[in-house]
Amino acid sequence: MREEIIISGRMNPGIDPVLTAWGWEIPVYLFLGGLAAGLLFFAGLYYLLGKAKKYPAAVRKAPVLVPVLLALGLFALFLDLHHKPYFWRLYTTIKLQSPMSWGAWTLMLITPLSMIWAALHIREWFPNWDWKFQWLRDLEKFFSAYKKQMAWAMTILGLILGIYTGILFSAFNARPLWNTSILGPLFLASGLSAGSALIMLISNKHKERRVFAQIDLIVIAVEFFFIIHMLMGFQASTQVQIDAAQIFLGGPLTAPFWIFVVILGMIVPAVLEIMELRHFKIPVVIPVSLILFGSFMLRWLISNAGQLSRYLY
Repeated sequence: MREEIIISGRMNPGIDPVLTAWGWEIPVYLFLGGLAAGLLFFAGLYYLLGKAKKYPAAVRKAPVLVPVLLALGLFALFLDLHHKPYFWRLYTTIKLQSPMSWGAWTLMLITPLSMIWAALHIREWFPNWDWKFQWLRDLEKFFSAYKKQMAWAMTILGLILGIYTGILFSAFNARPLWNTSILGPLFLASGLSAGSALIMLISNKHKERRVFAQIDLIVIAVEFFFIIHMLMGFQASTQVQIDAAQIFLGGPLTAPFWIFVVILGMIVPAVLEIMELRHFKIPVVIPVSLILFGSFMLRWLISNAGQLSRYLY
């Protein structure tokens, strides 16, 4: 017979276990949603600025991929649901105080909008594409007359979707690491960085690549500022927030966060982009791959770290 003296139920796996509510599906959903948001934002913005011909990859080519990204992200979200047959109930009400309600309705609007925009520019990928039925040609002509209004909607909804991917976490007040308003802007910046990187990969115009490399450098700097601001805010807060920050400052996820997110996902691609802007020949696939990897790892690690953090008193 073994005798144990328990002076507290906290941190005792048999009494107060660490809750793991979300697996890989949520980080994948948030990454693909953030990437789609970045692509739609740049497509709408540069169309409104009258630069559709100057930046064809941003306005016409990259957005064709958005419906696929959203479909894959929503499928990952669907896999995470415990009551899958009842997902439609999200659309029977609107709760302005609920981030999930905002996200559900934003996706409801932005998904068909992205499909229409992609259909209008499908020939960028398939030059010989022709709609088989006359009514589809008529629809294409109809929506082409409203591209400016669609661009406005894509720009605004892209920003909302990008911020929502972070607010989805920050709304969980019971998790100290998630309980910060900085996650919304941080995830938006990460999505814009991923979107600009993918546009660089798709573009075959040197000037367009240079412009989005410059944009990406600015966004990476903003993203790094948000990360430092978030950790400094935790360190200047209550003990539970200090403990939460320690997960990335000496705790179990310190090495993955600083190596995969900050160094490989931000600093190294930023250095490579600067070298490219200074006329060094850098294969564009290298910084783009690192940025996309870092953007995904940011969401993966924030998701797991948040579930490790909790209030103990």
